[in-house]
Amino acid sequence: MSPRAILLTGGTGQVGTEVQRQTPPGFEVIAPTRAELDLADAEAASAFVATRPWACIINSAAYTAVDKAEGDAVSAWKANALAPAALAQAAAQAGVPVIQLSTDYVFAGDKAEPYVEADPVGPIGVYGASKEGGEQAVRTLAPRHVILRTAWVVSPHGANFIKTMLRLAETRDQLGVVADQHGCPTSAGDIAAALWVIAERLAGDPAPPSGTYHFVNSGEATWWELARAVFAQSAAAGRKIPQVDAIATSAYPTPARRPANSRLDTAKLRRDFGITPRPWQEAIAEVTATLLAREP
Repeated sequence: MSPRAILLTGGTGQVGTEVQRQTPPGFEVIAPTRAELDLADAEAASAFVATRPWACIINSAAYTAVDKAEGDAVSAWKANALAPAALAQAAAQAGVPVIQLSTDYVFAGDKAEPYVEADPVGPIGVYGASKEGGEQAVRTLAPRHVILRTAWVVSPHGANFIKTMLRLAETRDQLGVVADQHGCPTSAGDIAAALWVIAERLAGDPAPPSGTYHFVNSGEATWWELARAVFAQSAAAGRKIPQVDAIATSAYPTPARRPANSRLDTAKLRRDFGITPRPWQEAIAEVTATLLAREP
């Protein structure tokens, strides 16, 4: 019996890399390059989806340069809203379920408690607005879909906060890190594992759960607390570490505003898919250990 094919976009990103690494037996991941699949071209997307009987489509491709998006709105909307629309339309025509990866940035960040899926969205920047556009496209066009929002993604791959902290520690004696933004540090590997649980369910269950869900590692932290956790582990490994000062968001202005509260509630995902996220401290320690092992 031939393996069931999963179409993965964004295969070179943090999550896409982990999705491929964790491919379970009985599945085959096809991750086309941008040259092979231009998601900005609806006809090309439709033609590609029609090439084989896909078990599921995972769309992890995105324009993620949050600050750059403020001055490059057209590119952000093409990648984050129009591309998911083309993919969802093609998937609907072929009868294929879609998983769309989304973000905490669809919320304004002004809620006191963790966000649940039913909370009103209110993006405060181009990136978040474009990702919400992608969500709406998938909801509208793909009857069989799961939208999975996540936040504060880190991994041994690509560019992310942990890698930045470890790099800065090599040349800085003192760092200022924002301490008034609250979120849920999350391993890309754990996101990928959740995506596989969802994908297998969508591929094998004739009436699977659908809709919008949240996945983040459990617990919460500020960026300052996350940096402190990374450097504590780095110090234990005998590495040089800087002094880490807690600063306000206002002391570190950026082109795009960040949500002050990026915490996401994951109870719905646990209820419908049986996925229980592990603590962020455990997940981040694993990522940090992998990165420290790579350094001389």
